[in-house]
Amino acid sequence: MGELQTNEAGYDEMADIDFSDSELVSHVRDALRSVSQGDNDRYYQLIEVMHYMEHLAPDEVALLVTSLKALCGAVSYIDIIHHESLLSSIFGMSMWNYGPDVMDALMELITSLAVSSGKFIDSCLEMLVCNFLPPQSFLHLLRSPHGLARKEQVLDRVHSALRDIADLVPLAPSRLLPIILQRRPHTDAKEALIVIYVENMLRLESSAIGEHVGSEMLKAVVDRLIELDVKIGWDDILQEDSSKGIFDMELEDEEIAGDANKDGSEFPKGTLNRQSLGGNTDADKLDSLMVLTCEHLKLCADGDRLIEVFETLFKSFEMTVLNAYKSKFTQFVMFYACSLNPENCGVRFAVSLADIFTCKVYPPLTRMSAVAYLASYLSRGRFLSSSLAANTLERLVDWCFEYCQVQDGAINPEAHRIFYSGCQAIMYVLCFRMRSMMDVPCLKLQLLRMPLEPVLRHPLDPLKVCLPSIVEEFLRQAKAARLFTVSETFLFNNLLESDISKAFGGMERLDMFFPFDPCLLKKCDRFICPNFIYWSMVKTTYDDDEYGSSDEDSDKDFGDGNEGFVDDGMARSFEQNEFDFDEFEYSLNKMSITPRSTLNHMLADNLHTPMRMPARIRPSTSPEFL
Repeated sequence: MGELQTNEAGYDEMADIDFSDSELVSHVRDALRSVSQGDNDRYYQLIEVMHYMEHLAPDEVALLVTSLKALCGAVSYIDIIHHESLLSSIFGMSMWNYGPDVMDALMELITSLAVSSGKFIDSCLEMLVCNFLPPQSFLHLLRSPHGLARKEQVLDRVHSALRDIADLVPLAPSRLLPIILQRRPHTDAKEALIVIYVENMLRLESSAIGEHVGSEMLKAVVDRLIELDVKIGWDDILQEDSSKGIFDMELEDEEIAGDANKDGSEFPKGTLNRQSLGGNTDADKLDSLMVLTCEHLKLCADGDRLIEVFETLFKSFEMTVLNAYKSKFTQFVMFYACSLNPENCGVRFAVSLADIFTCKVYPPLTRMSAVAYLASYLSRGRFLSSSLAANTLERLVDWCFEYCQVQDGAINPEAHRIFYSGCQAIMYVLCFRMRSMMDVPCLKLQLLRMPLEPVLRHPLDPLKVCLPSIVEEFLRQAKAARLFTVSETFLFNNLLESDISKAFGGMERLDMFFPFDPCLLKKCDRFICPNFIYWSMVKTTYDDDEYGSSDEDSDKDFGDGNEGFVDDGMARSFEQNEFDFDEFEYSLNKMSITPRSTLNHMLADNLHTPMRMPARIRPSTSPEFL
């Protein structure tokens, strides 16, 4: 395209002439027709008007509005080749630079062009999508009332025009989708640009056009979340000490917590790892987008659309998030969606994850990731019932039991990694949920009837392969709840993570993947925290002296529910047997896991000290879990 010629005299001449509406349309038509005859003067006058955009005087605004309206009445005379310069000027106009009158006239012209000929539809749609974003010079104004008002004026008109075009041109939504995806700002762009673009994508999802492009909009938003998520390295979050067990990684530094509160942090106090994200621009962008997405899901729930939207959301999760290497934050969109509708979406998510885990069609890593998500979800979802947790656990235990029935080999973390991931998921959930299940007679009976003991006693020996910190906390609670027979198999504490306990997770260390550990993003945590179970809120089976401390209470508590299990010792109490440290140390040393030195001291200390559960950060203060 050649350099645009200007004609100041021609422009002044045009501005001075007092045209009626019909005369102006006729004048514009003549200017358009004259181009093919080699007479460009009036054509260039028209283009000159299109180029006035800043600090316009009232008469200049009036001329621009009337010119746009005249062009709207002459769209049939606009040729994509002969009038390339004019079209380029029109499609290059940013509505953010004009007042409402010019905006309305421009949108009327764009709509007329889109409807008049299929040749213009892509350019019109692209022009509207470009107006999702303000010019760079306008970004700082978005913080002011004036800037926000202009944003509302522009976007309302853009989306209205898109809706009108979609109504009049049935194929427009299918042409719109690739344009929106191609025009997305890069993840390195300024946060304000990324946020406002996603805001427009979500607005389209909930609009009339959403019937055609809504699911793809939502998938594209999730894709953008995960793109930012994977840019945040684990080194930005974890301050991992290989000498510590995973329970010890749940940090509670009161001094750092106090500093975090001074900065205005609301949840939770233990914020060492959250502080490590301070200044991370990718985390800030992701946090803002998570807030937008959660707000959108809340609107969907209020409009009775959540179940429909959730189907799309889960498909996107399955395709994108589930197999992303240790996704850190994006999955909380699913968590929040489930919290908005526990009876449908909440149950659907748990059942679907269990389906993936038990289905042989999926690759091993996908199945392991699914059960890690399932365990973390059941453990952390405050909105989930204990009965759902019990029913899902029963399904996992039954699968593991059936697996054991056809296996006669010994420990092999690589060959049986799916099995070990299932066992670890079961124990992890019970660390959070055992007390709540044991407090409900029907759920206690259901738990006691599960073939969990044969699974854990099997020669595959999951207690030696799964993370020792989870195994130890699980056994401590199982002891207090009188869940198993007294046996050296179920009586070892202070396990060290060995090579075999690391092996089943593979290079991805899925054995240490707890997807719904406390969310470290500050702004979106307000959506998650009220629905979240922190470890400090969990009532364990050893939490108070009343639970299982009295023989009379114990007999009453376990009475009818255990009658069918007396023969294989499922309900027998540890306190009913004399505990021999020497004999126990001998049996432990034969396992070649725990060092012999200081064993008695460590055991004696840990039998009276509650374990700390695995989460990257545990809040030191949080609401009491009821």
